[in-house]
Amino acid sequence: MLGLLQGFAAGLMLSISFFDLAHNAINSIGFLKGNLWFFGGVVFFGIIANFIPEPTLASSSDVKSKKKNGDQGGKDTIKKHRRQVLYSGIITAIGISLHNFPEGMAVFLGSIKGLRVGLNLALAIALHNIPEGVAVALPIYFATQSKWQAFKLATVSGFAEPLGVVLVAYLFPSSLSPEILEGLLASVGGVMAFLTLHEMLPLAFDYAGQKQAVKAVFFGMAFMSASLYFLEISLPEEMSL
Repeated sequence: MLGLLQGFAAGLMLSISFFDLAHNAINSIGFLKGNLWFFGGVVFFGIIANFIPEPTLASSSDVKSKKKNGDQGGKDTIKKHRRQVLYSGIITAIGISLHNFPEGMAVFLGSIKGLRVGLNLALAIALHNIPEGVAVALPIYFATQSKWQAFKLATVSGFAEPLGVVLVAYLFPSSLSPEILEGLLASVGGVMAFLTLHEMLPLAFDYAGQKQAVKAVFFGMAFMSASLYFLEISLPEEMSL
């Protein structure tokens, strides 16, 4: 189940990265600039990940056999798995928090236009945030075995939306460059794509097997794509994320 859910969360992340963040950046600032920002995020996080020592994934069958044999190595391997998944969950929370900034801005601007628009946007984005919450809470819960910790971090990542409203509306009303914002979000997409392929997919393959994990990935991508579409059709024509 962990492998399937991790594959599902990987699909959510890939869909956000390619179909939302990178796609919007390319449409807004051009194909070349959008790709430069995106791969800049990939290279940046790749360099960081290269300096972070990470445990090697062992197969789940090895873990089970070691546990049956009473080998202390089995417990050590499980601890390494949990540290790796915790690291993945924290980075996912950061990436989704940055992704949530423009969504909060959209609700703010929509509410200025009218209460009905603002409420529709708030409802659409709330439903859209459910799979994002899964992507954050799942690895945290597995790593810490604490529902409260998973709930807490997922909730904190959601606070990025009202924080984005405050920052844009009050702190940087005139100095915020739309091109820089789109570029940074494209970089976030690159970070999330690297994280997904480097961390989440190997874990999903290890626990659920390649065939089942790939099915879960595409199911997650389809689910998030449907969520993004619902969010897009809820936006007024003159607004976009």
